Amino acid sequence: MIPYGDFQFFFIALALLVPVIVLGFCGRRNHYYNWVVTVIMLVLIFKDPNKNLFGISILSFEMISFIIYIIYQLIIISSYLKLVKHKNTLSLFIIFLVLSIAPLAAVKVIQSSLFGFTGHLGEFSIKSLIGFLGISYIMFKCIQIIMEIRDRRIKTLNLFEVLKFLTFFPTISSGPIDRYKRFNKDVAREITQEKYSDLLQKAIHYIFIGFLYKYIIAYFINQKVILNITFENSDLWMKIIYMYAYSFYLFFDFAGYSLFALAFSYIMGVETPPNFNQPFKAKNIKDFWNRWHMSLSFWFRDMVYMRFVFFISKNKYIKNNFTTSNIGFMLNFLIMGIWHGIEWFYIAYGIYHGILFVLYGYYEQYRKKHPYKLPVKVVDFIGILITFHVVAFGFLIFSGKLF
Repeated sequence: MIPYGDFQFFFIALALLVPVIVLGFCGRRNHYYNWVVTVIMLVLIFKDPNKNLFGISILSFEMISFIIYIIYQLIIISSYLKLVKHKNTLSLFIIFLVLSIAPLAAVKVIQSSLFGFTGHLGEFSIKSLIGFLGISYIMFKCIQIIMEIRDRRIKTLNLFEVLKFLTFFPTISSGPIDRYKRFNKDVAREITQEKYSDLLQKAIHYIFIGFLYKYIIAYFINQKVILNITFENSDLWMKIIYMYAYSFYLFFDFAGYSLFALAFSYIMGVETPPNFNQPFKAKNIKDFWNRWHMSLSFWFRDMVYMRFVFFISKNKYIKNNFTTSNIGFMLNFLIMGIWHGIEWFYIAYGIYHGILFVLYGYYEQYRKKHPYKLPVKVVDFIGILITFHVVAFGFLIFSGKLF
């Protein structure tokens, strides 16, 4: 069962959450019942009547991979926490970072067409044996915990709390990516009737908007435009139409999913951070990434870019801060592109956005010496127009339909 993929998912999830809603209106929470709901939903998400052991759907390869992966990451996190108390070295940090990333890296390599993998074992793909829905987003959470242990921001851990954080079903498949301390703060807090009523109202609103985005607007764009576009003879106009259609489809489909994830998080009393904030109103490329897939963008900013810049500056490998920042942007988006998949168009997409950030940095320097003479509203309009089109072209690269 794909999360938010059909009405059956919504019906089952909402039915299971009725006691949570009733308790919420009474100003109470039952953490154990919330965990039971998560377990039931995870079983429904990962069960598979075809790819399983002994013909038992809940013993699907994805379910087994998921359980093994969670245990594996919990062992890594707990072991690192124990060892770092005695020896918090860079080499130890890198070893555990690599160990945490390794399973996802293996899945990405196996999925990649660049390495020529067809990856079959009998009638089942190798990917179905070692990968599962949401592995990327769980890894992000694990890396964040490891990095905060390294920084001494996390000194103690309750493994059951970590387990709840990693397996929270509303965000299991595609985020938004939460932070461990923020999530635990929401889970642990007492909730009042007024607060829960506000959360439930927002959740209902998000569900309706999510249905509008994903099941009406995105569905219409896909069915009426994208599926009817052909690329015979490399027709430029068809690619332009596809670029616009795909850009809007990508937004409405993913934003709709993200709103569903927020809604079910809110129903369970967790204020998961949002993913989108009117991204096509961005006035420049930096503004865009502060509005688009924000939980991913902010994760890469904090875990990759900021750490790279700090490391280079601290060790004085590069004296020019502007150069360090630009290299950081390129590295940040290159890794983001590779994370999407080891395909030329994902890597090109990452490099493209890295270049856009570098160019915008030079543009900002130029503008400091040459202020605008046009009215602010005109400048903003031009900025929005240019940003949308460079972003849309990036989505065309991302789609793999550029050539």
